[in-house]
Amino acid sequence: MAFTTTQQGSLIMHSIKHTAARLAALSLAIGAAGIMAPTVAHAQVVIPTAAQSQPVALKGATIHTVTKGTITNGTIVMDRGKIIAIGGAETEVPRGAKVVDVAGKHIYPGLIDAYSTVGISEIGAVDMSNDVNERGDFNPNVRPEVAVNAESRHIGTTRNAGVLVAFATPGGGVISGLSSAISLEGWTWEEMSMKGAAALNVNWPDPNARPRGQFGPPGGPGGRGAQAAPKTYAEQVESIRNFFAEARAYRDALKSKQSVRTDSRYAAMIPALNGEIPVVVAAEGVAQINDAITWGKEEGVKLVIRGGRDAIHVAPRLKAEQIPVILTSTMSAPPREDDGYDGAYSSPAALFKAGVKFAIAGDGNALYSYRLPWDAGVAVAFGLPEEEALKAVTINAAEFMGVADKVGSLEVGKEATLLITTGTPLDMTSNIIQSYIQGREIDMNDIQKQFFKKYMEKINQQKKKIAS
Repeated sequence: MAFTTTQQGSLIMHSIKHTAARLAALSLAIGAAGIMAPTVAHAQVVIPTAAQSQPVALKGATIHTVTKGTITNGTIVMDRGKIIAIGGAETEVPRGAKVVDVAGKHIYPGLIDAYSTVGISEIGAVDMSNDVNERGDFNPNVRPEVAVNAESRHIGTTRNAGVLVAFATPGGGVISGLSSAISLEGWTWEEMSMKGAAALNVNWPDPNARPRGQFGPPGGPGGRGAQAAPKTYAEQVESIRNFFAEARAYRDALKSKQSVRTDSRYAAMIPALNGEIPVVVAAEGVAQINDAITWGKEEGVKLVIRGGRDAIHVAPRLKAEQIPVILTSTMSAPPREDDGYDGAYSSPAALFKAGVKFAIAGDGNALYSYRLPWDAGVAVAFGLPEEEALKAVTINAAEFMGVADKVGSLEVGKEATLLITTGTPLDMTSNIIQSYIQGREIDMNDIQKQFFKKYMEKINQQKKKIAS
């Protein structure tokens, strides 16, 4: 959905009002904790931080590892961008390490958005600022990481909400391209890149879609020829099967050392065909999900369903065949008149009870990527255990998308990508005091905070003027 510049300005200002009280509380919390984010006086831009140059030990916080329980009065040690030690107060701290007292605070792994356009979409009404959709139906070779704008304003607001890893995902067409895992810190896309080819994206056709376009005999009004009749659902599905068959033939020809013309589209498909990366299929309805599962079994690919509006109605099959779901838009309104108001809110809890593995992601809109913690938080309010909600935006997302060896939990050997907070990041009343990405103590400035400071200064000047 595209927004006008005026609408985007309204959304930003609404967000400023919503977070003003939290910002005031955050400044007090920072002072109490003795933690200072790297800032520049009167800064108007976010400054990327240099790579970690010395060991850093965070001591005294409650550490939520996600996979190995909770550590009270814990210590976590980071060096060269990795976690090198984690444990209780007795954990040894290397000589020369910077020791930060975070007593009374909480440490969580950075949150992960498994479906994002942060960095590849800026202003909906300005085409040149959006690089999400490519022309054509089959573009498996598209890698959005190379188009990531490290200067995007959405990066600062997203990561200050706790989202430190995002999967930049292309859209459009039938096979839209490869998701790219990026860390939300760095001067260039090369610095931000974690895994360029993380997942192949397929947009499953809708069997209930109404045909579009006009068609008829050639030589219509104005001398224009007739438009081709829209493909039927069966034809669209067959086109996906055919493209996968062609890619498989290309792979097998390369294996047998036959002489073939290089085709970047088919070459990009090989990791998915070999099961090295997942195939993420966007599907919402029951028929879509069922047909996608049947197709995935036939192709022998590692399948993940994204969207999953009606996944609960396919839950027995999803559980039996161990197919995970990336739920999107958990704060959305009911799509049908006969749906309950809480259909999207309670969907994660229902899938959890049904034994289906799932992650929670945003709706793919860069403007709203900062809402990921609350996409998970609303699920807690409607019955999902908080521990499971946290997993849904950390380790589950990391496992489904193939980066669990790097992020998603706090463990020795993984990247030091974490949050220092006053409470659970899934709660709007909690504040994120400081974030580290690969051991870097990141600049906690962002455009919303800049606007807050700017217009608070305006108010203070007006007060002085009135008082005089």
